[in-house]
Amino acid sequence: MTVTLSAWGRALIALNMNLHYYHSSGNIDFPALYFRSLINISLWVLLITVGKMMIERLQTQKQLELLETERVKNELDYLKAQINPHALFNSLNTIYGHIEKSNQVARNTLLQFSELLRYQLYDCNEEKVSLEKEIGYINNYISFHRLRKDENLLINFQIEKFEPGLKIAPLLLVVLIENAFKFVSNFPDKENKICIHLLTKDNVLHSSFSNTKELQEEDPEKKLNGIGIANLKRRLELLYNDKYVYSIRNENCYYESILTIDLS
Repeated sequence: MTVTLSAWGRALIALNMNLHYYHSSGNIDFPALYFRSLINISLWVLLITVGKMMIERLQTQKQLELLETERVKNELDYLKAQINPHALFNSLNTIYGHIEKSNQVARNTLLQFSELLRYQLYDCNEEKVSLEKEIGYINNYISFHRLRKDENLLINFQIEKFEPGLKIAPLLLVVLIENAFKFVSNFPDKENKICIHLLTKDNVLHSSFSNTKELQEEDPEKKLNGIGIANLKRRLELLYNDKYVYSIRNENCYYESILTIDLS
């Protein structure tokens, strides 16, 4: 329809120009003029359409090549980082057997580490896991790292509300928890505190991770914004795109990460 109307308009313009501008005295064959205009416009539309399709195809091909390159790189990185889980667990069992039964703290610590490793090796193969499993892993992670910290550290882990049946990409939240443990303050005479707060509402996960921190001469953002956070942001972009909000609050003696994800 657009081509037909355009050809009709072009033929009318050509007719008027011949009559009034070129002062043509002969009879002008309007149907032939219209037909030539239709052929001319159709050819231009065809050429433009084919050219656009070729450009889009080249762009798509380039994107596919980049994705394939990234996929191969990720696969190679995974293979280089991969370990034999059976051999590792056998080694842990050997270590566990050499720990005296009277040393329950060491035995329990090794068991907790084994459970953390088992979750990462076996339960995180899927793109998404149940939120219940992820929170169970977080509980074990906090318990394990509590042993490494001084008794002066107060850890407050609170789950306010929890909707069952939700799924989440594994090992997202633990990055922010790891940062809290890594950069929490170590004051001998003041409170050192980590607060972790989780809740779900209308299939949306609301989480916050805060810790007291010591004043540092260098910019704390450079330390806190390391590889772990960069990978976290990249995974959030790939997995949740516009369905998440990540923000931070960085004050003199206090740091907080806030992450909201729509899990629907």
